[in-house]
Amino acid sequence: MDAAAEEEEERAAELAGPLRDLLPAVDFCCAYGSTLLHARPDRTSMVDYILGVADPLQWHSQNLERNPGHYSGWMRRLGAGAITGLADHVGVGVYFNPFVEWRDKRIKYGVVRMKDLAMDVLTWDRFYLSGRLQKPVHVLVDNWDIRKVNTINLEMATSASLLLLPEEFNEYDLYAQICSLSYMGDLRMLFAEDKDKVKKIVEGSFQSFQTMYRPLLQEYIAEGLLKISSQGQHKTFWQDCGPSTTNELFSVLPCTIQKQMQGGYRDTPTRTVVSSKDMAANCVRRALRRRVMVSSTRQAVSGLLASGGAIAAQYLGKKMAKAWQSRAA
Repeated sequence: MDAAAEEEEERAAELAGPLRDLLPAVDFCCAYGSTLLHARPDRTSMVDYILGVADPLQWHSQNLERNPGHYSGWMRRLGAGAITGLADHVGVGVYFNPFVEWRDKRIKYGVVRMKDLAMDVLTWDRFYLSGRLQKPVHVLVDNWDIRKVNTINLEMATSASLLLLPEEFNEYDLYAQICSLSYMGDLRMLFAEDKDKVKKIVEGSFQSFQTMYRPLLQEYIAEGLLKISSQGQHKTFWQDCGPSTTNELFSVLPCTIQKQMQGGYRDTPTRTVVSSKDMAANCVRRALRRRVMVSSTRQAVSGLLASGGAIAAQYLGKKMAKAWQSRAA
């Protein structure tokens, strides 16, 4: 095993520590976020996890017995039923516990029902977790069903991004556009996120993006949807912007997006035909902005209610400080 592979294995074992030593069993787990871009994050950094479980009510019941301190005082008193109810009816199906101390680190973990995770990844009905899985993550507990639907998620993200990109673009542009999809309409980007967030994610995990998306790009090239040149630092692509290719890309998108073109009235729409690339791109922008705005707002309210004022203020303050530092720079 070479040094890079050995370091990656050590990193995965380190990230899996809370699953092994701290939390009840899960069916799926990935670590994500900007902290993973640093080989040795500092003490104040927080590693983010998504935990997929079959039954959140049962899981939170077990976790309340094992780790009551992970929850705010009033959520402990209300119990697992209120925790899952808050996630499902106020948030978008995910309940987060932030600022959890584990050994010399801080972690934040979000718990989601496996069925809800798969549905969002496959249909973009909420476009919350699906957006996170379009970016490189460290999968610590793999699940065949999630892996299968996420291949569809990646193809849909590629098609949506191609519709939003011009005729000529490079490989960095493509990954930056894919990364940007889940930030469209996110109100936090106005005041509580690093303005260079997308740039840092893409530059910090460029090779991981290549591993995820190059097989798909090869398929698009083989089908004649893309042409490629290897000149320059990044590969340059050209795409056909005609109606035939545009409609082929648009047909890959989930029905929730295609229904936007039809006013959202048909339950089982026939194949939507778009007359131009601009029309398709505008439809994608409107649909994703609306979904992201609604989902990010609901999840923010859920987080505020779940963690209580002091913890919520601490979390928001940290995010805003990073955001203002990036703007000042």
